[in-house]
Amino acid sequence: MIQRRHFLKHTLLALGGTTLLPSMLMAEEKTPKSRKFKLVFDFDLHHDTQPFPAKLWNPLPQYTGYQKVRTFVFNGNYDRFEINADNPYDADIFYAQWEKGNTPKQLHIEMEVETFYRSVPVARIEKFSKMHLPVPQSVKRYLEPTAHIPTDGKIKAKADELTQGMKDRFEKVRAIYNWVTEVTFRDPAVIGCGKGDAGKMIESGYFGGKCTDISSLFTALLRAAGIPAREVFGIRLGASHFSLALGKSDKHGFADITTWQHCRVEYFIPGAGWIPSDPADITKLELVEKLSHSQPRVQELKKRYLHSWEMNWIGFNHARDFILSPKPEQYPLNMLGYPYAEVEDEVLDYYMPKTFRYHITSQEL
Repeated sequence: MIQRRHFLKHTLLALGGTTLLPSMLMAEEKTPKSRKFKLVFDFDLHHDTQPFPAKLWNPLPQYTGYQKVRTFVFNGNYDRFEINADNPYDADIFYAQWEKGNTPKQLHIEMEVETFYRSVPVARIEKFSKMHLPVPQSVKRYLEPTAHIPTDGKIKAKADELTQGMKDRFEKVRAIYNWVTEVTFRDPAVIGCGKGDAGKMIESGYFGGKCTDISSLFTALLRAAGIPAREVFGIRLGASHFSLALGKSDKHGFADITTWQHCRVEYFIPGAGWIPSDPADITKLELVEKLSHSQPRVQELKKRYLHSWEMNWIGFNHARDFILSPKPEQYPLNMLGYPYAEVEDEVLDYYMPKTFRYHITSQEL
């Protein structure tokens, strides 16, 4: 994968149980459009049975052109830890393990992240789309199906219907994006971000869901139409400049983001590269602000989110239907946008942070 291995390529400095990322990561050039956040994860795993062992896998941010990890510190009472990307998607994961014992299992991760507004000009996308360049070998995996992202059956039939007679890749993207944002709606009864089972969604004809559901449907249809695409799992960090529906914070820039996980999409146009998109937030804006799809405010965000992301959010990975390392009780894992933990042989419910016992906060700096 074409991705900078920030946690693995750079030597970590262990200092009395606390680990710091080297200052060499600070040398990247900054732009005026950047935002900085202090991001904190706290874990305090308990169990009814004493003593008990535990294992924890937590997703870490990608290091890309649109987001940087500037500092990274962690500590806890774990017996061992590792930071690995030993999985098919090259996703950075913090793994901690506690042997059987009577005390709660605790871990604190703190980092400073910098994000950059991300937008690819439509003129650039259109220019390269018309060139019909070949898809690079390293990107072709994002044309393949997974357990939750089928590319045949009704998904293929709908993609063919929506793009009938079209040769231009971006024209196909527009057609699929327009259909997805028009027919889907946010269903607040769905737990967490949803399961993202695009096959079941198209089979049932029920297009209500949350961000993973809507993003997965968009991704599956794009792949079926020959456009490489992938979900990007991450978390909102703070205030949106467009709408409180898309992120907020207090007057000090602080936010409890424990349940703010959010899934977005990237699609690939050879020559233009990976293009950011977020069809799911169109439905969230409609629900929270009580707007119809045709209203100007919704149409404005829809136009923006065809090719941009507001970076009050940070991305972790684009992993689907894969096996974590070390191998857990539950595999393959649907996605890793939330922490994953096991106590004894019991898989904790990551949709229930109070009983799982994790807490995530952010403060804009």
